[in-house]
Amino acid sequence: MRIASLLLAATLAGCTVGPDFIRPQAPTATAYQPAGEAVSSRAVLGTGPEQRWWTAFGSPQLNALVDRALTNNRSLAASNATLAASLDELRAVSGRRLPQIDANARADQQQVNLAGFGFSGVNPLASGGNPEFHLYSVGGGISYDLDLFGGLRRQVEQSAARAEAQQRQTEAAHLTLAGQVVNQVLTIAALRAQIATANRLLAEDQRNVDLTQKRRAGGEGTLVEVLNAQSQYAADRSDLPQLDQQLAEARHLLATLIGIAPAELEPTDFDLAQLALPPSVPVALPSELVHRRPDILQAEAELHAAAAGVGVATARLYPDITLGATLTQGAPAVGDLVKNAFRGYDLFAGLTAPIFHGGTLKAERAAAINRAKASEATYQQTVLNAFGQVADLLSAIQSDARSVANQSESLSVAERSRHLSRRSFEVGNSGILQVLESERLYQRASNGLVLARTRQFLNVARLYVATAGGWRPKRRAASRRE
Repeated sequence: MRIASLLLAATLAGCTVGPDFIRPQAPTATAYQPAGEAVSSRAVLGTGPEQRWWTAFGSPQLNALVDRALTNNRSLAASNATLAASLDELRAVSGRRLPQIDANARADQQQVNLAGFGFSGVNPLASGGNPEFHLYSVGGGISYDLDLFGGLRRQVEQSAARAEAQQRQTEAAHLTLAGQVVNQVLTIAALRAQIATANRLLAEDQRNVDLTQKRRAGGEGTLVEVLNAQSQYAADRSDLPQLDQQLAEARHLLATLIGIAPAELEPTDFDLAQLALPPSVPVALPSELVHRRPDILQAEAELHAAAAGVGVATARLYPDITLGATLTQGAPAVGDLVKNAFRGYDLFAGLTAPIFHGGTLKAERAAAINRAKASEATYQQTVLNAFGQVADLLSAIQSDARSVANQSESLSVAERSRHLSRRSFEVGNSGILQVLESERLYQRASNGLVLARTRQFLNVARLYVATAGGWRPKRRAASRRE
């Protein structure tokens, strides 16, 4: 195992015990999909999308909403604050490697109990009572841990890796939020298209009702035809409330994503026709994806922290030396504090070494090694999951292109069939049921095309999210050992 080899190398290296973290090697795979599987021409393997990938959809309104979300989203603000806290904790741990200096001051008033010291023959009342003393002292001390076996250094390394993991998690939160905003905008556009299709169909249904009523009044139609037309109108009208509810929920969620109350959201009249489908999507190579995708980098940082934790636990098995000094001025009167006669100091060196802890320290080291192994397996699984997700999306956008083409052809045929069936009904060559059936086919084809186009947009957006790099903060959490 690689962890075991790292431990052996670190033991032979010298005074900083524990494994030195080595960044995992990039995968050798040059493709995401198996050989022979269809590859979409829309995906172009290269360096991957730009950071502001959502601008590829060509919508200034969408760009503005994503920017608002990145600025105002409350969950993102919490993630940013957590990142800031982790960086503060890193500075706190780093400070322990420096000399620790403290100052103190004290004022005492004591009454000595002479009887408590065996002076039983003394009469406190005759001698004026037990004596009282005043003592004033000021001073300070300095201590420094030599960190012989690098325990503190490993703690700093571990804290830095944890801060980097939090940074990567924050990057992923920014990337995910942008994807959620794009997803909601596309969902709103799709629902509006479905509602528009439903309203057009209702207008056709009402036309059918009027036409059948006129034919019956003229003696050419029947009550059954009128009732069939009215029944279809009522059935189609019942679909609209659900679509309206879904649209309202999509808008409400969009409002919360951009950090405002739903009542404050301005009109969002998005239309799929106003959004541009990028002609090509730059997709990072597998070897590059592991160095830009935030969840993989987070897993890598957590592996680094776990490896450093082995060093922390190992250092506790060895002795530790602390050097220090104190200087104190103590006098019975405040004015005497500056006199040399009342000065005292102390120089010391302390050694602590574990002798017997019931196996606790060795068990803690063994636990740290197992946590490192678990982190290594988690990292490997994260990489595999990422590659699987990208492969799925590459296949999806290939299928989406075929689906849109098929649905477009189906809509064209349904539109022609609807037109002919209506003309046939108007001249009396067919009944209303044929018209209603052709309109059902047309509605199904219209909604099918809307959903196919929406999936195409959504999967392209998901591919961007899956291969894009994360948000970059102004300051880095920690430098990485290459």
